Amino acid sequence: MRLVAALALLVLVTPVLAQDLPTIESKTDGLEQRAGFFPLYWDDDQGKVWLEVPETDSEFLYSVSLARGLGSNDVGLDRNQLGGSKVVRFERVGRKLLLVTPNLRFRAESENPLEVAAVREAFAEGVVWSFTVAARTDSRLLVDATDFVLHDAHGVIGRLRSSNQGTFRIDKARSAPNPDVLKAFPDNTEMEGRITFTTDRPGGFVRSVAADPTAVTLNIRHSFVRLPDDGYTPREFDPRSGYGSLTYADYASPIGPDMMKRYIRRHRLEKKDPIAERSEAVEPIVYYLDNGTPEPVRTALLDGGRWWNQAFEQAGFINAFRVEVLPDGADPLDVRYNMINWVHRSTRGWSYGSSVTDPRTGEIIKGHVLLGSLRVRQDYLLMEGLMSPYSSGVALDPDPMLAISLDRIRQLSA
Repeated sequence: MRLVAALALLVLVTPVLAQDLPTIESKTDGLEQRAGFFPLYWDDDQGKVWLEVPETDSEFLYSVSLARGLGSNDVGLDRNQLGGSKVVRFERVGRKLLLVTPNLRFRAESENPLEVAAVREAFAEGVVWSFTVAARTDSRLLVDATDFVLHDAHGVIGRLRSSNQGTFRIDKARSAPNPDVLKAFPDNTEMEGRITFTTDRPGGFVRSVAADPTAVTLNIRHSFVRLPDDGYTPREFDPRSGYGSLTYADYASPIGPDMMKRYIRRHRLEKKDPIAERSEAVEPIVYYLDNGTPEPVRTALLDGGRWWNQAFEQAGFINAFRVEVLPDGADPLDVRYNMINWVHRSTRGWSYGSSVTDPRTGEIIKGHVLLGSLRVRQDYLLMEGLMSPYSSGVALDPDPMLAISLDRIRQLSA
Protein backbone atom coordinates (compact mmCIF):
# COMPACT_ATOMS: atom_id res chain seq x y z
CA MET A 1 0.00 0.00 0.00
CA ARG A 2 2.85 2.38 0.88
CA LEU A 3 4.55 1.56 -2.44
CA VAL A 4 1.38 2.40 -4.36
CA ALA A 5 1.06 5.68 -2.48
CA ALA A 6 4.69 6.58 -3.17
CA LEU A 7 4.32 5.86 -6.88
CA ALA A 8 1.17 7.96 -7.02
CA LEU A 9 2.98 10.84 -5.33
CA LEU A 10 5.86 10.57 -7.81
CA VAL A 11 3.44 10.75 -10.73
CA LEU A 12 1.89 13.87 -9.25
CA VAL A 13 5.18 15.61 -8.42
CA THR A 14 7.06 14.98 -11.69
CA PRO A 15 4.83 17.11 -13.95
CA VAL A 16 4.71 19.82 -11.30
CA LEU A 17 8.52 20.10 -11.44
CA ALA A 18 8.40 20.40 -15.20
CA GLN A 19 5.56 22.92 -15.13
CA ASP A 20 7.31 24.95 -12.44
CA LEU A 21 9.79 26.31 -14.99
CA PRO A 22 8.79 29.44 -16.91
CA THR A 23 9.09 29.57 -20.68
CA ILE A 24 12.21 31.06 -22.22
CA GLU A 25 10.07 33.73 -23.83
CA SER A 26 8.65 34.90 -20.52
CA LYS A 27 11.99 34.67 -18.71
CA THR A 28 13.81 36.73 -21.33
CA ASP A 29 11.07 39.25 -22.02
CA GLY A 30 12.68 42.68 -22.35
CA LEU A 31 16.25 41.36 -22.56
CA GLU A 32 18.66 41.97 -25.44
CA GLN A 33 18.92 38.86 -27.61
CA ARG A 34 21.86 37.71 -29.73
CA ALA A 35 20.65 34.95 -32.05
CA GLY A 36 23.14 32.37 -33.33
CA PHE A 37 24.82 29.01 -32.64
CA PHE A 38 23.94 29.22 -28.93
CA PRO A 39 21.59 32.21 -28.50
CA LEU A 40 22.49 34.71 -25.78
CA TYR A 41 20.40 37.15 -23.75
CA TRP A 42 21.83 40.14 -21.91
CA ASP A 43 20.14 41.52 -18.80
CA ASP A 44 21.54 45.03 -18.57
CA ASP A 45 19.77 45.80 -15.27
CA GLN A 46 21.20 42.79 -13.44
CA GLY A 47 24.44 42.45 -15.43
CA LYS A 48 23.64 38.83 -16.26
CA VAL A 49 24.29 36.61 -19.26
CA TRP A 50 21.65 34.03 -20.16
CA LEU A 51 22.53 31.15 -22.47
CA GLU A 52 20.00 29.16 -24.49
CA VAL A 53 20.90 25.50 -25.03
CA PRO A 54 19.13 22.84 -27.09
CA GLU A 55 18.48 19.68 -25.10
CA THR A 56 20.71 17.43 -27.16
CA ASP A 57 23.93 15.51 -26.64
CA SER A 58 25.57 16.96 -29.77
CA GLU A 59 29.23 17.74 -29.26
CA PHE A 60 30.89 21.07 -29.99
CA LEU A 61 34.21 22.77 -29.29
CA TYR A 62 34.87 24.93 -26.23
CA SER A 63 37.86 27.26 -26.58
CA VAL A 64 39.32 29.74 -24.07
CA SER A 65 41.51 32.78 -24.74
CA LEU A 66 42.79 35.95 -23.10
CA ALA A 67 41.38 39.07 -24.74
CA ARG A 68 43.30 41.59 -22.63
CA GLY A 69 46.72 40.73 -21.28
CA LEU A 70 49.02 41.60 -18.41
CA GLY A 71 51.86 43.00 -20.55
CA SER A 72 54.66 41.05 -18.87
CA ASN A 73 56.77 38.73 -21.00
CA ASP A 74 58.11 37.04 -17.87
CA VAL A 75 54.63 36.02 -16.67
CA GLY A 76 53.35 35.23 -20.15
CA LEU A 77 49.71 36.34 -20.01
CA ASP A 78 49.63 37.99 -23.44
CA ARG A 79 46.86 39.85 -25.22
CA ASN A 80 44.92 37.53 -27.57
CA GLN A 81 46.66 34.45 -26.17
CA LEU A 82 44.86 31.19 -26.86
CA GLY A 83 44.21 28.83 -23.97
CA GLY A 84 42.89 25.30 -24.13
CA SER A 85 40.30 23.81 -26.47
CA LYS A 86 38.21 20.72 -25.83
CA VAL A 87 35.25 18.84 -27.23
CA VAL A 88 32.24 19.18 -24.93
CA ARG A 89 28.53 18.36 -24.76
CA PHE A 90 25.62 19.33 -22.53
CA GLU A 91 23.89 16.74 -20.34
CA ARG A 92 20.78 17.54 -18.32
CA VAL A 93 20.24 15.84 -14.96
CA GLY A 94 17.08 17.20 -13.38
CA ARG A 95 17.55 20.94 -13.03
CA LYS A 96 21.31 20.62 -13.51
CA LEU A 97 22.85 21.11 -16.94
CA LEU A 98 26.37 19.70 -17.02
CA LEU A 99 29.03 20.73 -19.52
CA VAL A 100 30.91 17.47 -20.04
CA THR A 101 34.17 16.82 -21.89
CA PRO A 102 35.00 13.30 -23.11
CA ASN A 103 38.49 11.89 -22.73
CA LEU A 104 39.78 11.79 -26.30
CA ARG A 105 43.31 10.81 -25.31
CA PHE A 106 42.12 7.20 -25.13
CA ARG A 107 39.83 5.79 -27.82
CA ALA A 108 38.67 2.64 -29.56
CA GLU A 109 38.26 3.18 -33.29
CA SER A 110 35.98 0.22 -33.78
CA GLU A 111 32.59 -0.60 -35.31
CA ASN A 112 31.77 -2.50 -32.12
CA PRO A 113 29.89 -0.10 -29.78
CA LEU A 114 30.66 -2.28 -26.77
CA GLU A 115 34.38 -2.08 -27.47
CA VAL A 116 34.09 1.70 -27.82
CA ALA A 117 32.14 1.93 -24.57
CA ALA A 118 34.66 -0.22 -22.69
CA VAL A 119 37.46 2.24 -23.45
CA ARG A 120 35.28 5.29 -22.86
CA GLU A 121 34.29 4.00 -19.42
CA ALA A 122 37.87 3.09 -18.48
CA PHE A 123 39.25 6.64 -18.53
CA ALA A 124 37.84 9.58 -16.61
CA GLU A 125 35.91 12.24 -18.47
CA GLY A 126 35.43 15.70 -16.98
CA VAL A 127 32.62 18.03 -16.00
CA VAL A 128 33.73 21.53 -16.94
CA TRP A 129 30.78 23.37 -15.38
CA SER A 130 27.35 22.87 -13.85
CA PHE A 131 24.51 25.23 -14.77
CA THR A 132 20.99 25.40 -13.34
CA VAL A 133 18.06 25.31 -15.74
CA ALA A 134 15.98 28.44 -15.18
CA ALA A 135 13.48 28.22 -18.05
CA ARG A 136 12.36 25.83 -20.74
CA THR A 137 10.47 25.94 -24.00
CA ASP A 138 9.96 22.56 -25.68
CA SER A 139 13.49 21.12 -26.09
CA ARG A 140 15.26 24.43 -25.45
CA LEU A 141 16.75 25.25 -22.05
CA LEU A 142 17.84 28.55 -20.54
CA VAL A 143 20.64 28.87 -17.99
CA ASP A 144 22.35 31.73 -16.17
CA ALA A 145 25.89 31.74 -17.60
CA THR A 146 27.20 34.71 -15.62
CA ASP A 147 29.32 32.76 -13.13
CA PHE A 148 30.64 30.60 -15.97
CA VAL A 149 31.76 33.70 -17.89
CA LEU A 150 33.49 35.04 -14.77
CA HIS A 151 35.51 31.97 -13.79
CA ASP A 152 39.27 31.61 -14.35
CA ALA A 153 39.10 29.32 -17.37
CA HIS A 154 42.49 30.53 -18.65
CA GLY A 155 44.39 29.53 -15.51
CA VAL A 156 45.49 33.07 -14.65
CA ILE A 157 45.73 32.38 -10.92
CA GLY A 158 47.94 29.35 -11.50
CA ARG A 159 50.19 31.23 -13.91
CA LEU A 160 50.67 34.09 -11.46
CA ARG A 161 51.42 31.65 -8.65
CA SER A 162 53.89 29.56 -10.67
CA SER A 163 55.80 32.70 -11.70
CA ASN A 164 56.07 33.77 -8.04
CA GLN A 165 53.79 36.78 -8.46
CA GLY A 166 51.62 36.08 -5.45
CA THR A 167 48.45 34.28 -4.42
CA PHE A 168 45.62 35.90 -6.34
CA ARG A 169 41.87 35.36 -6.08
CA ILE A 170 38.89 36.55 -8.11
CA ASP A 171 37.10 39.58 -6.70
CA LYS A 172 33.51 39.10 -7.88
CA ALA A 173 32.56 42.61 -6.80
CA ARG A 174 35.05 44.02 -9.31
CA SER A 175 34.26 41.57 -12.11
CA ALA A 176 31.51 41.61 -14.73
CA PRO A 177 30.61 40.22 -18.15
CA ASN A 178 31.68 42.33 -21.10
CA PRO A 179 28.41 43.13 -22.92
CA ASP A 180 30.31 44.28 -26.01
CA VAL A 181 31.58 40.73 -26.51
CA LEU A 182 28.39 38.75 -26.17
CA LYS A 183 28.12 37.61 -29.77
CA ALA A 184 26.34 34.75 -31.48
CA PHE A 185 27.06 33.76 -35.07
CA PRO A 186 25.80 30.76 -37.09
CA ASP A 187 28.81 28.60 -36.16
CA ASN A 188 30.15 30.13 -32.94
CA THR A 189 29.05 31.95 -29.80
CA GLU A 190 31.40 34.32 -27.96
CA MET A 191 31.23 35.35 -24.29
CA GLU A 192 33.76 37.40 -22.35
CA GLY A 193 34.34 38.29 -18.73
CA ARG A 194 36.21 41.27 -17.31
CA ILE A 195 37.76 39.64 -14.25
CA THR A 196 39.70 41.30 -11.43
CA PHE A 197 42.32 39.23 -9.62
CA THR A 198 43.42 40.56 -6.22
CA THR A 199 46.29 39.96 -3.83
CA ASP A 200 47.94 41.68 -0.88
CA ARG A 201 51.50 40.91 -2.00
CA PRO A 202 52.00 41.19 -5.77
CA GLY A 203 55.30 40.11 -7.28
CA GLY A 204 57.79 42.33 -9.03
CA PHE A 205 56.74 41.50 -12.59
CA VAL A 206 53.13 42.42 -11.83
CA ARG A 207 54.18 45.60 -10.04
CA SER A 208 56.18 46.64 -13.10
CA VAL A 209 53.24 46.58 -15.52
CA ALA A 210 49.84 46.67 -13.78
CA ALA A 211 47.97 49.92 -13.15
CA ASP A 212 47.09 48.54 -9.70
CA PRO A 213 49.26 45.51 -8.91
CA THR A 214 46.95 44.49 -6.05
CA ALA A 215 43.93 44.35 -8.39
CA VAL A 216 44.80 43.07 -11.87
CA THR A 217 41.94 43.11 -14.39
CA LEU A 218 42.11 40.80 -17.42
CA ASN A 219 39.50 39.75 -19.98
CA ILE A 220 38.87 36.04 -20.52
CA ARG A 221 37.01 34.84 -23.62
CA HIS A 222 34.83 31.73 -23.88
CA SER A 223 34.03 30.44 -27.37
CA PHE A 224 31.49 27.74 -28.23
CA VAL A 225 32.25 26.54 -31.76
CA ARG A 226 30.48 24.18 -34.12
CA LEU A 227 32.71 21.22 -34.94
CA PRO A 228 33.75 20.76 -38.58
CA ASP A 229 31.97 18.26 -40.79
CA ASP A 230 33.46 14.84 -41.51
CA GLY A 231 34.87 15.85 -44.91
CA TYR A 232 38.38 16.31 -43.55
CA THR A 233 40.94 13.51 -44.02
CA PRO A 234 43.54 13.29 -41.22
CA ARG A 235 47.16 12.92 -42.32
CA GLU A 236 49.59 10.74 -40.41
CA PHE A 237 52.38 12.52 -38.58
CA ASP A 238 55.99 12.16 -39.69
CA PRO A 239 58.61 13.65 -37.33
CA ARG A 240 60.58 14.87 -40.35
CA SER A 241 57.71 17.10 -41.48
CA GLY A 242 58.10 19.87 -38.92
CA TYR A 243 54.40 19.75 -38.03
CA GLY A 244 52.95 19.54 -34.55
CA SER A 245 51.07 16.34 -33.85
CA LEU A 246 47.78 15.20 -32.37
CA THR A 247 48.38 11.99 -30.40
CA TYR A 248 46.03 9.47 -28.79
CA ALA A 249 45.93 5.79 -27.89
CA ASP A 250 43.69 3.53 -29.97
CA TYR A 251 42.81 0.44 -27.93
CA ALA A 252 41.16 -1.16 -30.96
CA SER A 253 44.53 -1.42 -32.72
CA PRO A 254 45.74 -4.93 -33.57
CA ILE A 255 48.16 -6.51 -31.13
CA GLY A 256 51.70 -5.85 -32.26
CA PRO A 257 51.56 -2.52 -34.14
CA ASP A 258 51.94 0.72 -32.21
CA MET A 259 48.59 1.63 -30.66
CA MET A 260 49.48 5.33 -30.56
CA LYS A 261 47.89 7.29 -33.40
CA ARG A 262 49.60 10.49 -34.51
CA TYR A 263 48.20 13.00 -36.98
CA ILE A 264 49.53 16.38 -38.02
CA ARG A 265 47.71 19.60 -37.24
CA ARG A 266 46.91 21.33 -40.52
CA HIS A 267 44.35 23.41 -42.35
CA ARG A 268 41.81 21.80 -44.64
CA LEU A 269 42.85 22.58 -48.23
CA GLU A 270 41.21 20.99 -51.25
CA LYS A 271 41.46 21.61 -54.98
CA LYS A 272 38.38 22.68 -56.90
CA ASP A 273 39.55 20.27 -59.60
CA PRO A 274 41.06 17.29 -57.74
CA ILE A 275 42.64 15.76 -60.85
CA ALA A 276 44.21 18.96 -62.18
CA GLU A 277 47.93 19.48 -61.70
CA ARG A 278 47.22 23.08 -60.69
CA SER A 279 43.88 24.28 -59.38
CA GLU A 280 42.33 26.96 -57.23
CA ALA A 281 41.36 25.92 -53.72
CA VAL A 282 37.80 25.19 -52.68
CA GLU A 283 38.40 27.55 -49.78
CA PRO A 284 41.72 29.45 -49.59
CA ILE A 285 43.61 29.75 -46.32
CA VAL A 286 43.40 33.40 -45.26
CA TYR A 287 45.39 34.89 -42.39
CA TYR A 288 44.52 38.33 -41.07
CA LEU A 289 47.08 40.78 -39.75
CA ASP A 290 46.25 42.66 -36.55
CA ASN A 291 44.84 45.99 -37.70
CA GLY A 292 46.59 47.67 -34.78
CA THR A 293 49.97 47.02 -36.42
CA PRO A 294 51.66 50.32 -37.42
CA GLU A 295 53.55 51.14 -40.58
CA PRO A 296 56.15 50.34 -41.82
CA VAL A 297 55.88 47.08 -39.86
CA ARG A 298 52.41 46.40 -41.28
CA THR A 299 53.61 46.28 -44.88
CA ALA A 300 56.66 44.19 -43.96
CA LEU A 301 54.50 41.60 -42.20
CA LEU A 302 52.10 41.43 -45.14
CA ASP A 303 55.01 40.99 -47.56
CA GLY A 304 56.63 38.20 -45.55
CA GLY A 305 53.43 36.30 -44.87
CA ARG A 306 52.48 36.36 -48.53
CA TRP A 307 55.71 34.60 -49.49
CA TRP A 308 54.00 31.38 -48.43
CA ASN A 309 51.77 31.50 -51.48
CA GLN A 310 54.83 30.56 -53.56
CA ALA A 311 55.05 27.25 -51.70
CA PHE A 312 51.37 26.54 -52.28
CA GLU A 313 51.80 27.37 -55.97
CA GLN A 314 54.59 24.80 -56.17
CA ALA A 315 52.26 22.28 -54.53
CA GLY A 316 49.67 22.84 -57.26
CA PHE A 317 47.34 25.33 -55.55
CA ILE A 318 46.52 28.65 -57.23
CA ASN A 319 46.03 31.64 -54.89
CA ALA A 320 45.40 29.26 -52.01
CA PHE A 321 47.12 31.31 -49.32
CA ARG A 322 46.42 34.97 -48.58
CA VAL A 323 47.36 37.49 -45.90
CA GLU A 324 45.11 40.51 -45.42
CA VAL A 325 44.61 43.22 -42.82
CA LEU A 326 41.86 42.40 -40.34
CA PRO A 327 38.77 44.45 -41.28
CA ASP A 328 37.75 47.21 -38.90
CA GLY A 329 35.23 45.91 -36.39
CA ALA A 330 36.27 42.27 -36.79
CA ASP A 331 37.19 40.37 -33.63
CA PRO A 332 40.71 38.85 -33.64
CA LEU A 333 39.56 36.11 -31.25
CA ASP A 334 36.59 35.17 -33.42
CA VAL A 335 37.29 31.60 -34.47
CA ARG A 336 36.51 32.47 -38.09
CA TYR A 337 39.71 34.50 -38.44
CA ASN A 338 43.22 33.05 -38.67
CA MET A 339 45.31 35.74 -37.01
CA ILE A 340 48.76 37.32 -36.95
CA ASN A 341 48.65 39.38 -33.74
CA TRP A 342 50.98 42.29 -32.98
CA VAL A 343 51.48 42.00 -29.22
CA HIS A 344 53.02 44.59 -26.91
CA ARG A 345 54.90 43.74 -23.72
CA SER A 346 57.02 45.79 -21.33
CA THR A 347 60.14 43.83 -22.32
CA ARG A 348 61.16 41.92 -25.44
CA GLY A 349 59.68 38.43 -25.57
CA TRP A 350 59.00 35.45 -27.75
CA SER A 351 56.90 35.25 -30.85
CA TYR A 352 54.92 32.03 -31.05
CA GLY A 353 52.07 30.27 -32.79
CA SER A 354 49.13 28.20 -31.63
CA SER A 355 45.79 27.07 -32.99
CA VAL A 356 42.24 26.09 -32.23
CA THR A 357 42.22 22.51 -33.47
CA ASP A 358 39.59 19.81 -33.77
CA PRO A 359 40.84 17.32 -31.13
CA ARG A 360 39.25 14.46 -33.03
CA THR A 361 41.20 14.86 -36.28
CA GLY A 362 43.91 17.52 -36.01
CA GLU A 363 42.16 19.92 -38.40
CA ILE A 364 43.13 23.52 -37.66
CA ILE A 365 40.00 25.62 -37.26
CA LYS A 366 41.84 28.82 -36.37
CA GLY A 367 45.54 29.47 -36.81
CA HIS A 368 46.84 32.05 -34.34
CA VAL A 369 50.25 33.75 -34.22
CA LEU A 370 51.52 36.23 -31.62
CA LEU A 371 54.44 38.46 -32.67
CA GLY A 372 56.21 40.53 -30.03
CA SER A 373 56.32 44.19 -31.05
CA LEU A 374 59.67 44.98 -29.39
CA ARG A 375 61.60 42.57 -31.60
CA VAL A 376 61.94 45.05 -34.47
CA ARG A 377 63.26 47.69 -32.07
CA GLN A 378 65.85 45.30 -30.69
CA ASP A 379 66.92 44.32 -34.21
CA TYR A 380 67.37 48.01 -34.98
CA LEU A 381 69.62 48.43 -31.93
CA LEU A 382 71.64 45.36 -32.95
CA MET A 383 72.17 46.77 -36.44
CA GLU A 384 73.06 50.14 -34.96
CA GLY A 385 75.69 48.53 -32.77
CA LEU A 386 77.14 46.56 -35.69
CA MET A 387 77.13 49.37 -38.25
CA SER A 388 77.69 52.51 -36.12
CA PRO A 389 76.98 54.75 -39.14
CA TYR A 390 77.88 58.02 -37.46
CA SER A 391 81.30 58.90 -38.90
CA SER A 392 79.90 61.76 -40.95
CA GLY A 393 77.64 63.02 -38.19
CA VAL A 394 74.71 62.95 -40.62
CA ALA A 395 71.84 60.46 -40.40
CA LEU A 396 71.72 58.11 -43.38
CA ASP A 397 68.75 58.22 -45.73
CA PRO A 398 67.49 55.65 -46.45
CA ASP A 399 68.22 54.20 -43.04
CA PRO A 400 70.05 50.86 -43.58
CA MET A 401 69.39 49.77 -39.99
CA LEU A 402 65.65 50.18 -40.48
CA ALA A 403 65.78 48.34 -43.80
CA ILE A 404 67.52 45.33 -42.25
CA SER A 405 65.15 45.36 -39.26
CA LEU A 406 62.15 45.28 -41.58
CA ASP A 407 63.72 42.44 -43.56
CA ARG A 408 63.92 40.53 -40.29
CA ILE A 409 60.22 41.25 -39.71
CA ARG A 410 59.40 39.87 -43.16
CA GLN A 411 61.34 36.74 -42.25
CA LEU A 412 59.52 36.51 -38.91
CA SER A 413 56.13 36.79 -40.61
CA ALA A 414 57.00 34.03 -43.04
